[in-house]
Amino acid sequence: MIQYLSILLDAKFNKDEERGATAVEYGLLVALIAAVIIATVVLLGDSISDAFRDTSTAVDNPPAAPAD
Repeated sequence: MIQYLSILLDAKFNKDEERGATAVEYGLLVALIAAVIIATVVLLGDSISDAFRDTSTAVDNPPAAPAD
């Protein structure tokens, strides 16, 4: 009987350790994704800003329609 309880307790603790490991893995994955997003914004920030600025200018000042 004691051996059976020992096996049950070991299984429970192993399951808890796996949950903790899974949570850590998800945390690392979220941190990696955040780092990639931040790096992308830092590296491409000026290009993206210029593209939006050009688009905004084009929308604010559309070219004149050709005369028929």
